[in-house]
Amino acid sequence: MAKDELPAIQAYVRAISGKFNYVHFLVLLLGIISVYVSFPRTRPRVSNAPVHGFRSSFEPSLLLKARFITQAFGIVESGYKKFVDRPFVVSRYDSDVVIMPIRYLDELSRFPTKMFDSKPAAVGNLVPEWTWMKFAIETNLHIRVLNNKLIPELSKYLDIARDELEYSWDIEVPKSDDWTEIDIQHIIRMLIARMTARIFVGSEAARNPQWLNLTIDFAADLFIAAFMLKMFPPWTLPIVAHLVPARYRLKRHLRNGSRIVGEAMSKCAEAKRQRISNEQPAEEDNTLLSWMMDNGTDREVMVPEMAARQCVLGLASIHTTSTNAVNVLFDLCAHPEWFPVLRDEIDQVTKEYGQLGERSDIDAKQWLAKLEKLYSFLIETQRFNPPMLVHPQRVAMEPLTLSDGTHIPAGTWIAWANHHHANDPSVTPNPTLFDPMRSCRKRHFSPEQMNKHLAGQTDPNLLSFGYGKSACPGRYFAVGEIKTLIVRLLTEFDWKYPDGKSRPQNMYANENVFVDPSAKLLVKKRGGGGVEG
Repeated sequence: MAKDELPAIQAYVRAISGKFNYVHFLVLLLGIISVYVSFPRTRPRVSNAPVHGFRSSFEPSLLLKARFITQAFGIVESGYKKFVDRPFVVSRYDSDVVIMPIRYLDELSRFPTKMFDSKPAAVGNLVPEWTWMKFAIETNLHIRVLNNKLIPELSKYLDIARDELEYSWDIEVPKSDDWTEIDIQHIIRMLIARMTARIFVGSEAARNPQWLNLTIDFAADLFIAAFMLKMFPPWTLPIVAHLVPARYRLKRHLRNGSRIVGEAMSKCAEAKRQRISNEQPAEEDNTLLSWMMDNGTDREVMVPEMAARQCVLGLASIHTTSTNAVNVLFDLCAHPEWFPVLRDEIDQVTKEYGQLGERSDIDAKQWLAKLEKLYSFLIETQRFNPPMLVHPQRVAMEPLTLSDGTHIPAGTWIAWANHHHANDPSVTPNPTLFDPMRSCRKRHFSPEQMNKHLAGQTDPNLLSFGYGKSACPGRYFAVGEIKTLIVRLLTEFDWKYPDGKSRPQNMYANENVFVDPSAKLLVKKRGGGGVEG
């Protein structure tokens, strides 16, 4: 590993959590050394798919794996351009990943999950055997509740989330008549955490600072723990896992989470008793936790596992959603000519349909759907700022043979170069131009397109939320949260970058994409007030 790459790794991990210290760095360094003296770890590969990214024929494969940590963007980009319509392999420390051409996306997505599954990839990235995440592979209550409860009753839960946003607005959002520098990332993360906690666990958890901080810190510590454990050969983990400080923080989060979720479960049980006896229903009836308790197996409703599952739901719901919202604001400040465009649309919808939540004849889902330009802006932001460079990711559970004869051995880790495909000139004309109305124009091109090109929909050319039956089940709620929040932020405040600052560059750790945590914005109240969300 090049000498200048170790500080880069340290900086990236610090950016993710703000907790990186010399103990972490020592463990990471030991992990790299242990890999060098161990047999390289590889997965099965698609036949004739070359490993890409070597600087020369003399570069050791282990150095290539090390470089992928900080140079994934360039490695994936050059592979996408070089192999065009052929599979190629990128090497991480923990696994080889086969990057498939987009033409295979539909065909592979039609395989049943027992043959081609997302869970071993998504959860496998978290080293589940050593981060207490195995339950997320073995049971799927967290997926069932989203598919069977949240999405069918989306408008109701958007209204509940909006109510929590109203409660937390004065607590989290500073208000000043003069330009004031704020940590907008922290503020949005806290608002999303509150909205998410309200629908999942209830208002008591949503207003409990310990639960809010726990759900936010859990994600950071889980990433650090998994990131560091993947540096070590599997046979060393029974010893090394006990040397990773982030794992001890994870264990503490899960222990504290069990106490808080256990109390919430007791309240849900009491609410159920009231339903049975026809007493006044309690707020807990409307939480997703209540549904999970009624529909989970004996194992799934045990307090420790339920608490861990709520933490995982927070991981999926809070960080990606808040990052998307932050990126919308950053892109608006980089292209301020779009502020009046989006505000005019919000004003028009408000004049015609009243304020969000004001009228009983148009629910939150319907109201937010009127904001076509904001939808389009969000899609363009996602094109420039994906959560991952290679996504979706799947594992072949059985040997697969495709229609053109391509053979995929069992155990092969498959992914797509989603970001570079979306920015391919053959897919997106003039891709370097930030054009927020691309999707809006596509929708209005013909009547057949009117129900397409919406944020949250799965599309082979925009894979931020995944694709097919394994696409993110909570994506429509996440988009609704983002739009609800952005509407209020735009109508009540003006925004810009501090003097001398501009759009922050994305940061990368393996294929993961992060916002620069040091990036701030200036904010002040708009003259004459704004629309209340």
